[in-house]
Amino acid sequence: MNNLSPAELVLVKKACELTRDALNYCEKQIVPGITTKQLDNLVEKYIIDSGGYPACKGYEGFPASICTSVNDMVVHGIPSDNVVLQEGDIISVDLVVRYKGFHGDAARTFPVGKVSEDKLRLIEVTKQCFFEGIKKLKVGHRLGELSHAIQEYAEKNGFSVVRELVGHGIGKSMHEPPNVPNYGKVTDGPLVTENAVIAVEPMINMGKKEVWLIEDGWGVVTRDGKCSAHYENTVHITKDGIEIWTM
Repeated sequence: MNNLSPAELVLVKKACELTRDALNYCEKQIVPGITTKQLDNLVEKYIIDSGGYPACKGYEGFPASICTSVNDMVVHGIPSDNVVLQEGDIISVDLVVRYKGFHGDAARTFPVGKVSEDKLRLIEVTKQCFFEGIKKLKVGHRLGELSHAIQEYAEKNGFSVVRELVGHGIGKSMHEPPNVPNYGKVTDGPLVTENAVIAVEPMINMGKKEVWLIEDGWGVVTRDGKCSAHYENTVHITKDGIEIWTM
């Protein structure tokens, strides 16, 4: 697992604070009638004005500053003038801010106006999956303890866990080792080390776990067309516990 120096950790933490603030700003803009491209433009300007850079823009050719995934789209939705948010939708917003060469990463699923109880429950269970998982993040323990806890909580509540997409280490690069799955056995994965920084991101489906990649080569949707939710934070692991840097 990555082990950053004290000076590097300061920069990652600052990137995470900018990420958190940008997501909070984004949430306030989400209303019925706004397009996902308008959201992208607003958040990009906010990030740059705050002294950061939207690291998703141009990453492996991604054309936007944030990922906007509506309803059955799990992740990596490309903002578009043609996607107009409607009352009752849910939208997952995933963004990464780079600050002086270091990165913060977080995602939230937001309701658009008044949404159904089952969608609200999906959002809440997905969020709680994150917190159930990080309870198991302890130096010297297997990373699989976190993965197993997330899967167990999701499935206990009648939802399923996406297998093809996982969390990751983060720091100088947006994606670093190790992979951080949201499923698996407690004996899986590397040992958790002090001062590692990882992005923990449950992606939970209302229906079945199977997903597919759409024609644009980015968006991932549920195969059964049911909704999906995403909740992510960048987490710093210390000898005494963990610090959530994007909350």
